[in-house]
Amino acid sequence: MNLEFFIAKRIQSDRKRGKSVSRPAVRVAMLGIALGVAVMLITVAIVIGFKKEIRSKVIAFGSHIQVTNFDSNASFETNPIWVTDSLVHSIATVEGVRHIQSFGIKPGIIKTDEDVQTAIFKGIDRNFDWNFYRKNLVQGDSITFGNDGLPSREVIISQYIADLMRLEVGSAFLAYFVHDENIRARKFTVTGIYCTNFVEYDRQFILTDLRQIQQINQWDTAQVSGLEILIDDYSRLNELGDAVYFKTANRFGSDGSTFLTRTIEDLNPQVFAWLGMLDMNVWIILSLMLIVAGFNMISGLLILILERTNMIGILKAIGAADWSVRKIFLYHSFFLIGRGMLWGNLLGLGLLLLQYFTHIVPLDAAYYYVDFVPVDFNIWHILLINTGAFVGSALMLLLPSYIITKISPAKAIKFE
Repeated sequence: MNLEFFIAKRIQSDRKRGKSVSRPAVRVAMLGIALGVAVMLITVAIVIGFKKEIRSKVIAFGSHIQVTNFDSNASFETNPIWVTDSLVHSIATVEGVRHIQSFGIKPGIIKTDEDVQTAIFKGIDRNFDWNFYRKNLVQGDSITFGNDGLPSREVIISQYIADLMRLEVGSAFLAYFVHDENIRARKFTVTGIYCTNFVEYDRQFILTDLRQIQQINQWDTAQVSGLEILIDDYSRLNELGDAVYFKTANRFGSDGSTFLTRTIEDLNPQVFAWLGMLDMNVWIILSLMLIVAGFNMISGLLILILERTNMIGILKAIGAADWSVRKIFLYHSFFLIGRGMLWGNLLGLGLLLLQYFTHIVPLDAAYYYVDFVPVDFNIWHILLINTGAFVGSALMLLLPSYIITKISPAKAIKFE
């Protein structure tokens, strides 16, 4: 048996330490470890969850990768591209591409008997991926596409627009569009209301039949504002964006137009720059928690050494090497770190599970784009935090344990 480990275990299980001077210090050190681990787990889970929630909403409105007309300007009045089967098939051959769908964009003005409001109409077709909107649909249902070749008059609006314009499922309104300096009017019926709490998009977008956009703009049935491409793995976004670019870069539309391929990060640089800044906050919090926990353990270890000075002197007097004695106290400290981490995991994961299932902590969606604190559970993040906390705390104890080598056996045995 490992002698140092055995002695450390006996010290750890000593029941006569009720009046020990080190007991309060050890408890404080364990509490510091527990709170540090809990705070690190909660911080990482919340930041990752928040980033995923915001990212999923931005992607839902713009997809992972977009292919549009190179000559389109920054406004919502887009120049069309010609979509052919060969183009779609070529993009679909890229490994990692999950779904491809066409879309059309047209700004307009919606009007009821009492109110007027600008909006962006996004045209979709039967191939549209409804997963995100079904989860955020608060009333009604999705658009019904008829088989008679005529464009559907149904639309899905946001809760923001519904409240602003006093509309509900079944309500009708007029929409006005400008094309070639002519005003075109359409009457639409609300078939569904969605709410993503992402006000920047909720206050703008209305979903409608793509054929409505094509008719208003007098486009051919093969002309659309662009293609939206969804991928399987967000971590490969730039790689797949480049792959799609090489599939479209040397192609030309029927009218000689060229294609512009952009990722969602290219389309929304401000949003993703903001999300990227959150990572810096996480590293700062993790570093501070690790330093606080480490210093608590250093204080506890120094008090343990001071209290056991007599034992250290006896061990040295009977021939124990300095490193052997140091290992006893390091093992003892590792036991304390492990116990503190256990309580920290129970506290941190317990609070995260409570929030995950009950959403007990709300947020103001007007400022945070979500109405509750989102959390993300990732086993690898949990393991890395625990491993990093244990290794970091253990390494910080090596230096203070060096004080044992300076203790004289003759003086230590007389020490009280």
